[in-house]
Amino acid sequence: MGIRITTWNVNGIRNPFGYQPWRDKKTFAGMFDTLEADIVVFQETKIQRKDLRDDMVLVPGWDNYWSLPKHKKGYSGVVIYTRNATCAPIRAEEGITGILTSPNSSTAFRDLPVEEQIGGYPSIQQLPISDHDPASLDSEGRCVILEFPAFVLIGTYCPAERDETRTHFRTSFLNVLDARIRNLVKMGKRVVWVGDMNISREEIDTAAAEESMRKHGIDAAEWISTPARRMLNQLLVGGKVHGERDEGRETAIMWDVCRAFHEGRRGMYTCWETKVNARPGNYGSRIDYIICSHDMRDWWSDANIQEGLLGSDHCPVYAVLKDKVLINGKETHVLDLMNPPGMFVEGVRQREWTTKCLLPLSGKLIQEFYKRQSIKDMLTRQPTLQKSKSTIDEAQGVSTTPPSVQVSATGTEPTTTPSQSDEREAVSKTDFSTCPSSTTFYAKRKAKTNETLSSVKRSKSASISTPNGSGKGQQSLKGFFAAKPSTTDSKMTQPPEHSPQSGVLRPASIISNGGGEATNVLTSMATAADATTEALSSKDGMTEGSGPEFISTPAPSKTKHTWGKLFSRPVAPKCEHDEPCKIMVTKKPGVNCGRSFWMCNRPLGPSGKQEKGTQWRCNTFIWASDWDTHTPAQQ
Repeated sequence: MGIRITTWNVNGIRNPFGYQPWRDKKTFAGMFDTLEADIVVFQETKIQRKDLRDDMVLVPGWDNYWSLPKHKKGYSGVVIYTRNATCAPIRAEEGITGILTSPNSSTAFRDLPVEEQIGGYPSIQQLPISDHDPASLDSEGRCVILEFPAFVLIGTYCPAERDETRTHFRTSFLNVLDARIRNLVKMGKRVVWVGDMNISREEIDTAAAEESMRKHGIDAAEWISTPARRMLNQLLVGGKVHGERDEGRETAIMWDVCRAFHEGRRGMYTCWETKVNARPGNYGSRIDYIICSHDMRDWWSDANIQEGLLGSDHCPVYAVLKDKVLINGKETHVLDLMNPPGMFVEGVRQREWTTKCLLPLSGKLIQEFYKRQSIKDMLTRQPTLQKSKSTIDEAQGVSTTPPSVQVSATGTEPTTTPSQSDEREAVSKTDFSTCPSSTTFYAKRKAKTNETLSSVKRSKSASISTPNGSGKGQQSLKGFFAAKPSTTDSKMTQPPEHSPQSGVLRPASIISNGGGEATNVLTSMATAADATTEALSSKDGMTEGSGPEFISTPAPSKTKHTWGKLFSRPVAPKCEHDEPCKIMVTKKPGVNCGRSFWMCNRPLGPSGKQEKGTQWRCNTFIWASDWDTHTPAQQ
């Protein structure tokens, strides 16, 4: 089996774990095994660096490379995971312009020595002269670039055209990305570009093509010539381009891998609108791609979408490299080309992957995760323990315990001694018997505290007694309001003082001298409850002058009916399918914004419209204000 590359916009890196089959294991390693992938490119991770967790970064058997937004929270983000058993990049960068730096470095990628660069950086002429400087283009966490001996892998999350305020940013980003890809190809490097492009390149790639043309009042030629589509089609061999090609884009150099395997296939969509439940009816768009250099078009054995895998508003897209590929007329094993030179020869591993192979951009070298292991590694790996000398002088007479693994407060990662920094599997040892003073101090404090608490408990247990005389355990809340027995202790017979006007206990009835304070409080509460109960149960209410007047309560059955009607779920009208409708809220700006309405609960059909007499969503529409939710017979 060759190398499998999978790209997926997950709409939040933890989002898939709420769906099957991911919710069973809820681990990234398990997810990657289910995807059968060797390289996984996620878009829209929607996470900040401070929110990264061990299970995301310290994935057993995998390395990872992140691009996170610099300012916005819960926005964008790209990460590439690589399986150590099959592939290992030789260089890694973040961003498309080359002006960013690797962690713990102040040198931009484009200013590094040539042997450390990926290359192909846009020139000053290729960078947009506008309000969006190059730094802003790379500030949203939209691109990670890895270089393997076989090719340069570019994983991107391209901006979407949400409104006019983002149009210029989107165009600038795509123009710089196009320049970077073309520059790399001119250098003689092969390129694989994957990710969410947010572009439907042709009419066959979106179910909303006709609707979009009608909405904007344009024809097919104008629709396909919009800036983003024009850029992509000029880049792809076989792309539709109307008119003369743009300067610098005279030649098509890339290949749409998935479309090449499924030429002419309709409905091959990768994204669906969740607000209208468009996925069941397959009313979507193909905006996720795996694109390669044209000279790599024969390297692939399979490519497809995985529309059956849930977990996001997008589905995964994959492509599989052949076991052996032709380079300069010579057949070479793909594993030899996907790892540093000498690691594989003829597809056979010659040396193991180690932590020395980590690149500066690796997530495992982030300060919070450096020199740490995952919980699984800690529990399954057998550390090499070395005999260490005791730090306590033997003359003190303190015996040493066997060396044990020192675990941090989180219980997830062992710490390493400075002499073992190159060997990540070794763990330091400590002698827990060398701290007797703190234990003795704690024992003395505990004894003193227990003595004080015991006296308090004895005092309270002697003064408090339950109505049934059991005296064991904590009394329930119901016990405070239970009727008093006929015979009570002399200390419990003192009636509480009531305010003649408010019926509230006077403070004098709560204050007492001696150890019976809790008894008086409980007695007053029980007596007050009895008085209130008697007042409520009286037919005529309380007599004048005896306290506040109480209004008689309605019958329990009537009260239950009233509350049940108030909190019952609204009765939904029936649609044309004779099925209950669902209620929605209008969010479109205008006079009806915020109004609720009922509509058919079925998903949109392939046409994207409400249909009559079909299995898809019908045209039932009822304003909530026009429907009596408590009258089932209104339909």
